[in-house]
Amino acid sequence: MSMFPRVIPVLLVSDGYLVKPVRFKGEKYIGDPINAVRIFNDKQVDELIILDIDATVKKTGVNYSLIEEIASEAFMPVGYGGGVSSVAEARRITGIGIEKIVLGTAAVTRPESVTEVSEALGSSSTVVCVDVRKRLTSGWDTFVARGRRKTAMTPVEAARRAQGLGAGEVMISSIDRESSFTGYDLSLIQTVAGAVTIPVVALGGASRYDDFMPALQAGASAVAAGSMFVLNGKHRAVLISYPTPQQIRALSVP
Repeated sequence: MSMFPRVIPVLLVSDGYLVKPVRFKGEKYIGDPINAVRIFNDKQVDELIILDIDATVKKTGVNYSLIEEIASEAFMPVGYGGGVSSVAEARRITGIGIEKIVLGTAAVTRPESVTEVSEALGSSSTVVCVDVRKRLTSGWDTFVARGRRKTAMTPVEAARRAQGLGAGEVMISSIDRESSFTGYDLSLIQTVAGAVTIPVVALGGASRYDDFMPALQAGASAVAAGSMFVLNGKHRAVLISYPTPQQIRALSVP
């Protein structure tokens, strides 16, 4: 296992295509997710996460054909989320060759699914994604169904529950920061990371490699990003990038 921080590209797909929303709204078409996976192979990415952002909202279910294509192409471990709500679906997905299952809406609407997946596949293969939006006053709220439905939990409550249910890590996704290129919400990361003992993955807002270290110092065990790895320049042209091994080694927190 690498001694260096994990830097994880997150690819968002909708109807089989790679897309990039902004703050969970709208969808910029990026291209073919399989082509992106091949490029990330060439860049020696250590880990990849694929999230089907409409599988739950549109009730289309798990896109197994896409998962099979991705698993057959990817040289790195892949996590998948989107429409997964049962251990049977999780087993089928990992049977195809996916290493981790990411649970979002199901972790709230059917929390026992987290425990079932963890018991069947192991906690290290079970990730809960918590979507967070900052309140106008102070603190944060959490949401499901692609940010459309507020839950009764704060990010700390959601993360603690995920840990208690058996999740091996929790991904904290900032709705406000998505595709904003304004950096991670460091206060959010610090608040959640200080409340749980499982690894916290920070997602939302990364603009450049310099954003990674503050997130790690705030308590994140891994940093994840979408837009900064697939879009480039002020016009946000599609260009897939990833830090070099030397840049990742430089992120090691003393």
